[in-house]
Amino acid sequence: MTVVNRIADEGGIQRTIERLASEIAERENLSEAVLVGIRTRGVPLAQRIAAILEGKTGKPVRVGQLDITFYRDDLTRIAEAPMVKGSNIPFQIEGKTVILCDDVLYTGRTVRAAMDELLDFGRFAALRLCVLVDRGWRELPICPDYTGFQVKTMGHEVVEVKFRETDGRDEILLVESL
Repeated sequence: MTVVNRIADEGGIQRTIERLASEIAERENLSEAVLVGIRTRGVPLAQRIAAILEGKTGKPVRVGQLDITFYRDDLTRIAEAPMVKGSNIPFQIEGKTVILCDDVLYTGRTVRAAMDELLDFGRFAALRLCVLVDRGWRELPICPDYTGFQVKTMGHEVVEVKFRETDGRDEILLVESL
């Protein structure tokens, strides 16, 4: 893979996550909201947003982790023995506004799988979608409520998000796939 463009460095990512947190604080009733990150890189996004919201309000924001592996429609294509890390939502989502966080929104299939799994945890009052990068190319009618970056991509390009929690550094790259 060849790097085509660096979309954001550590500072750009931090500023964008702070803006996303501010937008969420303005539009949502935080006492009725929970954040759920889609593994892998949606989790640090949700955790960082929660930390900023807690700093602004002085009140804790609950964060869960969702592993959609068994809900994917391409499970048989991704790996013979996929790595399952498991979901961890240690609170009730019944009647709550769930803010689903992911790093990159592409076809919408990951979000659809996450919605299917979330319904197994209960009936939420509302579902909002927060993504760090929207790269377009939707195959399903899914639209984010909160978007960090909108990046126009070509079909052969891939957006790579790196977080220090998972990758040792913060950056967003546009790379050309082979």
